[in-house]
Amino acid sequence: MSKIDELIREKCPNGVSFLLLKDVTEMKRGTSATRNTISEGAIPVVSGGKEPAFYCNISNREGETITVAGSGAGAGFVKYWNEPIFVNDAFSIKGISGISTKYIYYYLASIQDKIYATKTRGGIPHVHIKNIENFRIPVPPLDIQKEIVNVLDSFTELEAELEAELEARRKQYEHYRDQLLSFENLSAEGGQVEWVTLGDVALVTKLAGFEFTNYVTYTNDGKIIALRGLNVKDGNLDLSDVKYIDGSDLSKLKRSKLVVGDMLFTYVGTVGQVALINENDKFYLAPNVSMIRLNDKDAILPKFVMYCFQTNAFRHSQIDRLLQASSMQNIPMEKIRKFTIPMPAISVQRKIVKILDSFRAICTDITDGLPAEIEARHKQYVYYRDKLLTFKEKTA
Repeated sequence: MSKIDELIREKCPNGVSFLLLKDVTEMKRGTSATRNTISEGAIPVVSGGKEPAFYCNISNREGETITVAGSGAGAGFVKYWNEPIFVNDAFSIKGISGISTKYIYYYLASIQDKIYATKTRGGIPHVHIKNIENFRIPVPPLDIQKEIVNVLDSFTELEAELEAELEARRKQYEHYRDQLLSFENLSAEGGQVEWVTLGDVALVTKLAGFEFTNYVTYTNDGKIIALRGLNVKDGNLDLSDVKYIDGSDLSKLKRSKLVVGDMLFTYVGTVGQVALINENDKFYLAPNVSMIRLNDKDAILPKFVMYCFQTNAFRHSQIDRLLQASSMQNIPMEKIRKFTIPMPAISVQRKIVKILDSFRAICTDITDGLPAEIEARHKQYVYYRDKLLTFKEKTA
């Protein structure tokens, strides 16, 4: 950081010029394409989301490129590429001579919220070149830009290494989980394994359409949360985006009130996500999420069932086999009730749950292990990025 300070003192002691984005970059719209008009391949197709829409066999941008997603929920998302890509429902940005494209990317990433705020309202959100081309950005001398990029690259590279290590551990965990919950292992651990039909050992239900229409009122504040599909993710409750129903007629919603030990299962859209309820008097079902309440938790543990639902074998043999295609993929309640699950001795269930709880924590606990380290590194990166990209403006 001292080297950057020295360069600033030497080359721009009175501040740096702030210029319009369109004057220091080349900004180009994408080319409309679909799976039907271009062939599949290995080249990312950049459209309205944060990840490639699909992959094709041709590119329309080479080398360093910044993309800004054009439409949909991800409209305005900024991403840096250093590989051939096909820009579709998006636009690209590249620094002109004397301007580092990677420097421009880091600056745009630092004002990501400002770019999101330019989305057109009503209908499908869009961000166009005209929305951001007149943004003013600081443009220090090129050697300062490069030094800032070097510092920020060091943060992002370390974060990427940690994320790769975490992904490897997650795959290792999934393999180990699937092995522990295989028929062969369960039989070896506890002898005879009984296979039971879910509807015979649990209440499987959902929020009825008339209940939602007549008795549920969403608000943005409160204490009682209606759990929607987006709140059920990878075995956890994600409460970063919730709707409250404190003002609803809760006396009419007793069937959808959730208690500790209830398992949630998403049955519409992103089918197959699960999570367990860990608190009483706080959660109710929302549409598209079913509740699975075991009749005898002394005979079969909710968390054991949740882990079974997450295995690849269960996904392939039970969920995928019963998916129905309509406007959104789904599984009806009567088919969920027909799922079959293993029920080994309760001692075996407890042993497996204890092992998987410990292993899973390494991969998911945001307060410990690699996830915590990644979170800390990302906060450090954001702090230095914002600090390094804050300049005094040179006056005429």
